Amino acid sequence: MSSSHLRSSISSSGNPRGGYHLECSSGDYDQAEAWCRQTISSGHEMMFSLKAFHEEIGSASGRFGLSFEAIHSLFRNAHVIHMKRNSHSIRSQTMRHVKSYLNGTAILNLSKKCNYPPSMMARLIVENVAHSSSPSSSSSHSNSHNGTKGRETSTNLFDGTTSSGGGGKNNTNSHNTAAPRNTSAASNNNNNTTKKFVTEALRHPEKVLGCASTSILPEYMFSEKNGFKGPGQLLDNFSQKPLYDTNSDHSPLLSRLCLEVREAIDSDPMYGPRQDRERHNVGIEYELLLEQELRSMDIPFETEAELRVRGTARTPDILLACPVGVRVRKKESRSQLHINNEENTPSPQKPSLVNLDDDGEYEWKIVCWIDSKALFGDVETHTNSVLPQVETYVHRFGPGLVLYWFGHAPLSRLGDGHGDVVIVGGNVPDLLLMPTGEFHGRGGRLMV
Repeated sequence: MSSSHLRSSISSSGNPRGGYHLECSSGDYDQAEAWCRQTISSGHEMMFSLKAFHEEIGSASGRFGLSFEAIHSLFRNAHVIHMKRNSHSIRSQTMRHVKSYLNGTAILNLSKKCNYPPSMMARLIVENVAHSSSPSSSSSHSNSHNGTKGRETSTNLFDGTTSSGGGGKNNTNSHNTAAPRNTSAASNNNNNTTKKFVTEALRHPEKVLGCASTSILPEYMFSEKNGFKGPGQLLDNFSQKPLYDTNSDHSPLLSRLCLEVREAIDSDPMYGPRQDRERHNVGIEYELLLEQELRSMDIPFETEAELRVRGTARTPDILLACPVGVRVRKKESRSQLHINNEENTPSPQKPSLVNLDDDGEYEWKIVCWIDSKALFGDVETHTNSVLPQVETYVHRFGPGLVLYWFGHAPLSRLGDGHGDVVIVGGNVPDLLLMPTGEFHGRGGRLMV
């Protein structure tokens, strides 16, 4: 999800995604989750095309009554879980996939065939076919083609996932066919160097992989003649001329490897350098939005950056200067929660009267910190990732609040750390109670 989605999803009143249910009903959540799982396991075209991805996510948003951002986040969460469980099977056949690439199969087509993210397939190919332009790293890299690098990358991308590199005997019986070598594991230093090189190659393929003679292992140079034949060439953005001259006997303007890596990265809607950057930027923007909301409510706090300057470990995004009370719906009534801008956002222009007549539906919770999550809080992500993280904050700072900006699964399915973790969706609660007995809302102190 790009930063532009953030700006378009925030209304002038400051409450994102008005009109959508920020807490799913059980039925809607089950249907949306089942659609994600079925779509992922089937290898749908949307996972290999940005245009198709956004069209399908938009369509699903209307069907399930969730915002575009919520479905986008839920789908990616489900895909990450899928990859943790299945990535090892792809990595175990690394040599087979590399051999297919060497004989002319495009990286994007390989990813579709294996139902594997294009940018990750590109990483797998680069790890085994390319070498660093540095003479020292080039020499060591060329002698270390096996699954070790794949395991390192896989573990980094998906915590706990391990896999083994594919074996296979060298096969030179067929014309223009060579199997990558499978020798002993490289040293840790070489692995780190290789990992940095591959990461840089995915970020800037034209710069790192553009010249075949310096970026591809000599024994695999024949593969440059096995792809990009016929129409569908990649064109220069300015001149609209082919970047790969298939009619020339000389080296192309850019290598086949470079062009196919670029094609794979640009086709991947969920992973890769650009997607990582966008998720990082969206997370920062929502943290800034949280700070803005708290300042508008005149709530004193310290940010994560300020806490780190003080040397505090395990820091939430916001540590409140004093405990505050938040007013949330009781568990039995939360499933009926519907958010809209008019009913839940007091005017920021002047103090509002606080109506506490319906307190039978609400309860007060004390929170000492707030953690911003620019994602949808599905059951598995919350249980296995978010809750263990924020429970460390509970041990250090006391009870707190997790804010899922894009909504969350039914609260009855989300653990609350024995009552110490408050879960809300969409925005900061409209009403906060200070230790002095004053009520604060958007616009500052409110009158009761």
